[in-house]
Amino acid sequence: MSKPDIAPPPLRNDCFALPAGVSWTPVDKALALLRDRLSVVMGAETVPLAQAAGRILAADVYAQRSNPPQANTAVDGYGFAGPVPDGPHVMPLQDGRAAAGVPFDGQLAPGHAIRILTGAALPDGVDTVILEEDVTVQDGHIAFRGPLKQGANTRNAGEDVVGGDLALPAGRRLTPADLALLSATGAGDLLVRKALRVAVLSTGDELVEAGEVAEPGQIYDANRPMLLALIQRMGFQPLDMGRVADDRETLRERLNEAAKEADVVLTSGGASAGDEDHVSALLRQAGAMQEWRIALKPGRPLALGIWDGVPVFGLPGNPVAALVCTLIFARPALGLMAGEGWRDPQGFDLPAAFDKRKKPGRREYLRARIRDGKAEVFTSEGSGRISGLSWAEGLVEIEDGARHIQPGDLVRFIPYGSFGI
Repeated sequence: MSKPDIAPPPLRNDCFALPAGVSWTPVDKALALLRDRLSVVMGAETVPLAQAAGRILAADVYAQRSNPPQANTAVDGYGFAGPVPDGPHVMPLQDGRAAAGVPFDGQLAPGHAIRILTGAALPDGVDTVILEEDVTVQDGHIAFRGPLKQGANTRNAGEDVVGGDLALPAGRRLTPADLALLSATGAGDLLVRKALRVAVLSTGDELVEAGEVAEPGQIYDANRPMLLALIQRMGFQPLDMGRVADDRETLRERLNEAAKEADVVLTSGGASAGDEDHVSALLRQAGAMQEWRIALKPGRPLALGIWDGVPVFGLPGNPVAALVCTLIFARPALGLMAGEGWRDPQGFDLPAAFDKRKKPGRREYLRARIRDGKAEVFTSEGSGRISGLSWAEGLVEIEDGARHIQPGDLVRFIPYGSFGI
């Protein structure tokens, strides 16, 4: 058989090169696509406040009472009517005392003082408190030195939150501190969003489960344990859909199962355009979102689609790229669908402790951590270096255009905590 008269393409030495006529979708455009096309998918349920940590409020919560509910003292001491001018003072003590939960039942006589303990409601006739350390007590009197401003060492009713005011807005993911605030202002049961269910599925003939025997050519599935843990740390409900071999019909059946059980699906592997990249092929057949050549590094390829009404994020098979795409794209989208709104990660401008030249065209995310107030990056940008994910404490984001970063230049560092992990 004679050889065909064909010529190879020019060597570009770029594993990210695209076919002629295909352009990248900028990161911001892809994010805008997600933000515009997705919406809240979760219903609501009522749960006791004690079980609401990590849940997302489905409605505004208003304070049922003020905090503090009444004026009280911030210290142990003696209360009276102020202010007190400069110089020495002696006051007679009135019988009784005021303590937290045991208010003084009566009226303080003018010119008298009364024993009062931290947190106690101020008795009638008391608006100022002096610390017990600044007082001498003898023969039913106290002696102290002024000056002392009126209202010293006291807290006003409602100085923190006024009854009837908004305590926390809908969309708030409740923290332990939030539970303290809601409890202090009288909340009991809370209306929260049901937990977003996120299915995680790995694809590839080469994958074996961690702990099993790996034959030549096989690798351990690192993505699924990572993604399931990420979903849980982010406050969503992970669903393990296991692994699927490179078989299109088997994958179709597993996607059908995932769409029935979950509100969103994350797959890893099979999202490129090769013969065995069945995720992207099935998503193209399903229609809906087809913007999947995203201009970021690491992260090619990323498939975004809808399967039986359920959003699907087709993540790259490489664990480093899978993590970056999950944080940058899936995290804000999952939050939007869960009811907490679209939240961009909080970044901080810090001096770089590295040198890097970046070409224009793609946004880059480098594994990074902070030492001595500067952003260090992992020694290798190779997306196969999984150890860099564990080494890092966040990502350095480098904008789409060309840039030469030198030590001391400001770079944007996004800590992992900004993604809720």
